[in-house]
Amino acid sequence: MNILEVNKLNKAYPTFKLENISFSLEPGYIMGFIGSNGAGKTTTLKSIMNLTIKDSGTVRAFDVDFTQNERAVKQKIGFMMGETDYFPKHRLRQITDVVRRFYTDWNETAYRDCLRRFSLDENKKVDELSSGMRVKYNLTLALSHNAELLILDEPTSGLDPVARDDLLELFQELIEDGKRSILFSTHITSDLDKCADFITYIQNGRMVESCSKDDLIAKFRTVKGTAQQLETVRQQVISFRKNSFGFQALMETAKVPAGAGLTVEVPDLEDIMVYHEKRSVIA
Repeated sequence: MNILEVNKLNKAYPTFKLENISFSLEPGYIMGFIGSNGAGKTTTLKSIMNLTIKDSGTVRAFDVDFTQNERAVKQKIGFMMGETDYFPKHRLRQITDVVRRFYTDWNETAYRDCLRRFSLDENKKVDELSSGMRVKYNLTLALSHNAELLILDEPTSGLDPVARDDLLELFQELIEDGKRSILFSTHITSDLDKCADFITYIQNGRMVESCSKDDLIAKFRTVKGTAQQLETVRQQVISFRKNSFGFQALMETAKVPAGAGLTVEVPDLEDIMVYHEKRSVIA
């Protein structure tokens, strides 16, 4: 059973369209959701959570239709939006007192553990927190009601490298029992290199890929060569950069020519995303 299934999700705005977004996530895995700013990541997550009314498509969670079972399904989801804010003069404990009333399975022990792990002081007011500490508090609330699915929009944004690494370790711990899954959007692809099992990549509101991270990386190669060699592969590359030594480009692995004298390397997620976005700009 998939813990989440998104099928042909569509949402149109006057200047933007989300078109036929489809992916699924099984229990016990982490899926990174990537795309440049404005690609439609937040719109997708809001549509999944029924915070934005989709034009068409279906969302199933825990093997039931999300919309028809919204109240019950949301009890099992920990959701965090990157831009979430609260009354600035309220103390954290006051906000928590309100939030805990919405969940039938609130876990006070998990809440206290997160406060300690993130060094959060309940007596502080919202406007006394840094942007990074606000992210940690939002995440604390998302983790405190025994959620089986975490849907997080830019959870590592605003965190320093040490805090981000600690958070990624926590993600790994959360899925160890094989019961929970995490879907999180980010533009920090190095975080996904460390922890993601699957990647869903959208560009300008359309799907590029949704597959395992290893399969995505295996599908592409970076190639380097001289300016003369570029002319022999220009039509096959996704996009390229010229430099003083010649060029560097991204190609589908199956299209890399054998015996052409090119330097071929394994890309990381940032390479894959940057070269795809560069092609989009050129197009």
